[in-house]
Amino acid sequence: MEVKRIPDMPAASSSLRVIEIDPQTDHRWEALATSISASPTPVYHPDWLKVLEEIYSYKPAHLACEDTDGQLVGILPLFYRRGWRSGRSFTSVFTGVLAHNDQSRIALLQAAIERTRTHTGVQLHLRIMSHPLDALVDGVVGVPAYQTFLLALPERAELLPLNSSLKRAINKASKEGVKVRPAETERDLWAWYELYVETMRKLSVWPKPYRLFELAWKRLHSQGIVRLLLAERIEAGQVKLLSGFFYLMWGQTISMTTVGWRQEEQALRPNDILHWQAIQDACTAGFRWYDFGDVELENEGLARYKSKWGAEAKMVYDYSYPITSSRIDNTQESSKKPTQQIVQVVRQHLPIKAIEQLSNLYYAFRLY
Repeated sequence: MEVKRIPDMPAASSSLRVIEIDPQTDHRWEALATSISASPTPVYHPDWLKVLEEIYSYKPAHLACEDTDGQLVGILPLFYRRGWRSGRSFTSVFTGVLAHNDQSRIALLQAAIERTRTHTGVQLHLRIMSHPLDALVDGVVGVPAYQTFLLALPERAELLPLNSSLKRAINKASKEGVKVRPAETERDLWAWYELYVETMRKLSVWPKPYRLFELAWKRLHSQGIVRLLLAERIEAGQVKLLSGFFYLMWGQTISMTTVGWRQEEQALRPNDILHWQAIQDACTAGFRWYDFGDVELENEGLARYKSKWGAEAKMVYDYSYPITSSRIDNTQESSKKPTQQIVQVVRQHLPIKAIEQLSNLYYAFRLY
């Protein structure tokens, strides 16, 4: 389906205007994104958005809000996508709107709703890291979706007040011979990806396709935007990969986006030493925020673990339009159905290679 263009429109405030924008060519996008503190900024990098567009065959429909001086005061990465189960929608990536004030957020939400109205049978799904917009635009109300955890970084890592249990865990990993290093080659990337797929199999979640990480590595690693940290240990004269974290780094923030680990090796505490190394490196590089990533609302254990590092939980809200009578998350609702439960059980027992191939088909045929 062709994404219809919307005319540039004045916002509720006459001093603001919402426009369509190409983050690849309009450098104001980068300036705005990197000026917003305490947010997972790296996922808004123009080249990362381009990677998502190409891998998932999304159609870009990005919006920006500008003032009378032509300065951007808010942005909204927006993609048109079509899924077999989810239907047709305009969907924001991650935490949706980045803006300096509520007026800009309202203007962007109004424009996104207006765009949705021009397409019959299309829904709007936004994720926003606050909910001051409730009922201010067509009665739309945010529903808690998940939490994201952000740690404010000191100038030097040694100034971070580490929990005593974390110190013991990091020391244990070091004493057990766990070493951390950055991935250097695509061979490292592939080894980590297989570990990631194994992790997703345990969690009964479809892994993202390898080509997503491969393309991101090829385009963004040399720019210093993508980083993969690996935790390894020598066993019987061989290097064994224990865990790995995939990061996006941009502006003031380093964001952990994807993880893979060996469940049977967690007693060696590789994840703790990975976080600590990444935090030390981030402080040295001058980053101000360490993004621990998202946590589902029911996963209290993981939320406690990330809070132990001193990270602050920030609720992310789901805004949808048109408003429906039921706002239960489709994924959570479908997971309760007997057929989905059977699929989840079967998936946990499939070989890794089969999971990889099925995941490629899942995204290629848009079965989400």
